[in-house]
Amino acid sequence: MSHVVLLTNPAQIKAMQVHYSSSLATKLPPGSIFSAKPPLCTVTAYKSGKVLFQGKNAELEAGKWQQAATAAAPKKKTTSTASVNVHRYSPPANIGTMSVIGSDEVGTGDYFGPITVVAVYAKKEQLALLKELGVQDSKNLKDPQIIEIAKQIKDVVPFSLLTCDNPKYNTLQAQGMSQGKMKALLHNQAIKLLMQKIQPEQAEAVLIDQFAQPDVFFNYLKGQERFQANATYLCTKAEGIHLGVAAASILARYAFVKRFDLLSEKAGFKIPKGAGFAVDEAAARLIHEKGMDSLHEFTKTHFANTEKAKRLYQQKYHK
Repeated sequence: MSHVVLLTNPAQIKAMQVHYSSSLATKLPPGSIFSAKPPLCTVTAYKSGKVLFQGKNAELEAGKWQQAATAAAPKKKTTSTASVNVHRYSPPANIGTMSVIGSDEVGTGDYFGPITVVAVYAKKEQLALLKELGVQDSKNLKDPQIIEIAKQIKDVVPFSLLTCDNPKYNTLQAQGMSQGKMKALLHNQAIKLLMQKIQPEQAEAVLIDQFAQPDVFFNYLKGQERFQANATYLCTKAEGIHLGVAAASILARYAFVKRFDLLSEKAGFKIPKGAGFAVDEAAARLIHEKGMDSLHEFTKTHFANTEKAKRLYQQKYHK
């Protein structure tokens, strides 16, 4: 999907809003003044003065306003790696300005729901746009914000998504595979698939949100066909280092939330996220209504929540 960003002033944005009054959307993206849907295009004006045109007619629609606006230039992003552990795979100081494949995962600490891993290719020319669309660490965003941002960026940047549902997760775990190795395999595969998708273009580097020491991570991939990159970096809190990882985090969370909603629908009641007491209660109810075997489909059964849920089930439903 093509897109154009124009930088303009409040008066011009007001004029645009009047011009598109017949096609204004009722639901607004975060930080926007208005959003409209003329034929084959979506126009979104932001409080910063930037106006985003997306869709088949993006260039044509933006051309109507080109003389009254200047094309928005990408802003350089300064980053610091002072807060992360330094090793030979630590990213360089200018990583935030590079064209990078970033990958992140969601769901590893949740008892219910899958693990979702996403790799995103964010070119340096797109970084300003991603920032404008609200891309940041998904941990700082609530699910409704994540859903709105994800719906916009999924058509802006190339990405690959892999989901490890609980039946597969539990089978691999029962065979002796650690969660760390599962994550490493998923990241590796997601990055490889994305590299194939963007060929013949190549990213300047790959940046993975670090969940294990680099030597441990690469040891997990022994015997696997590994992705081949110009440079590979691993860094904790990588979603704050490069917007590509932040975008991957948002898309992974979006996929996780959608899958979670499907599980709730299948269970017949709203399933809570996390691994706290509310989760234990929900699992006990699931046992009562769907049977003990249902845990294999809905949960990561090796979590301590399983035994807690079984005890609650006995206490609440077998008095």
